[in-house]
Amino acid sequence: MEQEYLSIFDEKHQKVGKNTRSFIHKHGLWHETFHCWFVYIENGVPYLYFQQRSKVKEDFPGLFDITAAGHILANETVNDGIREVKEELGINMSMEELQSIGIIKDSILQEGFMDNEFAHTFIYITENKHLPFHLQEEEVSGIFSSPLAEVARLYDKKVAHISLQCIHSKNDDLIAINATLKDFVPHGTGYINTVLMSAIRIK
Repeated sequence: MEQEYLSIFDEKHQKVGKNTRSFIHKHGLWHETFHCWFVYIENGVPYLYFQQRSKVKEDFPGLFDITAAGHILANETVNDGIREVKEELGINMSMEELQSIGIIKDSILQEGFMDNEFAHTFIYITENKHLPFHLQEEEVSGIFSSPLAEVARLYDKKVAHISLQCIHSKNDDLIAINATLKDFVPHGTGYINTVLMSAIRIK
């Protein structure tokens, strides 16, 4: 399998070189990613969409995460990141349909895993609940949603769990999942707060 090369940055987002994805994660080096959050609006109420990561994923299998996301390779631009939406979700869209909420620092630091990202983060607003999802099975096992306000209450620890409604899954009988914070990929608090506040402002 061909190695993926990513650009390496310092903490001020200045490019300082490149190396393989595995080397960068092993040493906790800063790199760039593309994040796209889907927000569905129903009767003025915004719902945030999460992907459930495939159970065969090496990192955080089965946990809930950004609707679509991926690394920006060393030879790519930020706009090339839109491919992740098509690859993971089967949804065709252009960058013009997305709203940028900026570059957000996001760190996930655990034993044996150091992921330091400059996340180019976007929001896609839709009023179509029945988007034509076609999931990349080795990456994504389902799409789930919750009212944005409930997600915020969970991360503020005002509630211990929330209900995630199943939007699309191979399991036709699955209606909803009761989720706690442990069921989500542990993105940095600053990152999550920025996403939630930005989604509230642009809804």
